[in-house]
Amino acid sequence: MPGQRRRRRRQQDEARRAADRFAPDAGRWEVLFETRDESEWHAHIRRLRASDPRIDWSAVRVDTLCGRLAHPTTFRLSLFVPKGEPAPDRDSST
Repeated sequence: MPGQRRRRRRQQDEARRAADRFAPDAGRWEVLFETRDESEWHAHIRRLRASDPRIDWSAVRVDTLCGRLAHPTTFRLSLFVPKGEPAPDRDSST
């Protein structure tokens, strides 16, 4: 297929840049929000997108920790904080 090699190479380059940018020695992941309620999770994400333009969404990680009966599913929003920058405000409820 035409362009497939170029597209694959571009995707590999993007993956390498992301790996370098978010390497463990480059900073840490700070939890911004964590909940077990899915509707609360979606509402919080909508509020953040609408109200906080300072968030770099390319440096945000969304984790869904799948649970079972003993451990319910948990939704977590984390922001990558480069070394030398202060930690963001934390809003956590479970």
